[in-house]
Amino acid sequence: MPKIFVTRRIPERGLDLLYTAFGKEAVTVAPQDNAITRSDLLAGVRGMDALLCILTERIDAELLDAAGPQLRIVANYAVGYNNIDVAAATARKIPVSNTPGVLTETTADLAWTLLVSAARRVTEGERYLRAGRWESWGPTLLMGQDIHGATLGIYGMGRIGQAMAERARGFQMRVIYTDVVRLPEERERELNVSYVDMTTLLKDSDFISIHCPLMPETTHAFSTKEFAAMKPTAVLVNSARGPVIDEPALAEALKQGQIFSAGLDVYEDEPTIHPDLLACENVVLLPHLGSASFETRSRMAEIAASNIVARLQGQTPPTCVNPEVL
Repeated sequence: MPKIFVTRRIPERGLDLLYTAFGKEAVTVAPQDNAITRSDLLAGVRGMDALLCILTERIDAELLDAAGPQLRIVANYAVGYNNIDVAAATARKIPVSNTPGVLTETTADLAWTLLVSAARRVTEGERYLRAGRWESWGPTLLMGQDIHGATLGIYGMGRIGQAMAERARGFQMRVIYTDVVRLPEERERELNVSYVDMTTLLKDSDFISIHCPLMPETTHAFSTKEFAAMKPTAVLVNSARGPVIDEPALAEALKQGQIFSAGLDVYEDEPTIHPDLLACENVVLLPHLGSASFETRSRMAEIAASNIVARLQGQTPPTCVNPEVL
């Protein structure tokens, strides 16, 4: 009987797949509701045939060695897998899988929520009301930025970036984007988007939404210089990866009025939020909710579990990111 370690309780659909395939006794689910400690992770993976982990857990050479030579797959409960040392796994001939293709629309919904909330000062307004400060309607009370007819700049035009462009149509927005890979002209026409360089994106955008992967080239892609180049009325949204933004520089830009506001769902050192950001009224802060709908999180659990089932039953994991090991 194989042994499977799940580092956090996941939606039942995923667990049910594992139970059906191998029996409940084969599956160990870490009991804690909060993040697993490093020591518990190292202990929990020992002797396991499969590991189902989440994005915030570091899966490196030390952990792979702690698991032992029988570890046959690492299934990440996320699309991104920058938490996993894929090269170390590949060197040990361990396949790594992710959960792509199911959270595009849900994450774009959340990014759009951040965009609207930051532009119209929604969370700031709620705090104002709940604190009992609202005394009457006022002509200049909590004025924000219009979204309809504005220019949306998209940094990273992958699946989620394209889903954002599609949403922008309903608001009659001009959409520009930059990426290391340009879309085919036919797809640009379908989306009604224009490719620009980074300088133009910063200068022309009323809203910038970040949808790039985390790489050395995108780490702190938005810092002091970039904020200085943006409009003072601009709104910045990040639902991709926290380290794409230099958080102290963003807090300073918000404080100094270099940009109007920001909406963040991801952070450089989650779950720690930079204290200067917490002190800013003009930023919407969410606890990494991008994929947090019932259906999407359940589908992610199914995909992660199905990769484990396939591998342990001698088949190819359907969303393996390093298939050369198979």
